[in-house]
Amino acid sequence: MNEGYFGDARQARADAREALRLTSKGTVPMWAAQALALAGDVTGAEKLADELNRQLPLDTSVQKYWLPMIRANVALDLHNPDKAIDLLRIVSPYELGTFGFLNPIYTRGQAYLVQRNGSAAAAEFQKIIDHPGIVWAVPLGALAHLQLGRAYALQGDTAKARAAYQYFLRLWKDADPDIPILIAAKTEYAKLQ
Repeated sequence: MNEGYFGDARQARADAREALRLTSKGTVPMWAAQALALAGDVTGAEKLADELNRQLPLDTSVQKYWLPMIRANVALDLHNPDKAIDLLRIVSPYELGTFGFLNPIYTRGQAYLVQRNGSAAAAEFQKIIDHPGIVWAVPLGALAHLQLGRAYALQGDTAKARAAYQYFLRLWKDADPDIPILIAAKTEYAKLQ
């Protein structure tokens, strides 16, 4: 799934399909559907979501967390941030739980960025930064700094945007240089100079 967040859609799709080939038990279908949604594979993500809905109609984590999350990311794929935000309302009571590593907050922040609502996006990404004990070592913790920089840039606050980008780039200073989101971050940061 991380590859989806990193902008490597091809690898995210391949990883999801390989995981499903190995097993369709436990949380693998949920994570795979989320990875497919992040990779822009709307058909694959929706198919898995429909399957999960049929197989687990009474599972609270599926109905109140996973399906809204998957469908919210599909809505973003379809350029419908309003629908994504609406779908995430049902997840709100659970979003600070540890099993999702703050994914709903990140996705909501992404939707606000698509809406060009910098202040709302900044508030969401700041929530992630404020809860490092929940996000653990999941890459969303680092990516939240980049997205916070993007949110500040939307607001026209260049100083805060630069600081957030710098923090992200320091965290990722040893990352592989060909990661799409890192390339984008460096390009965006250069434009802030």
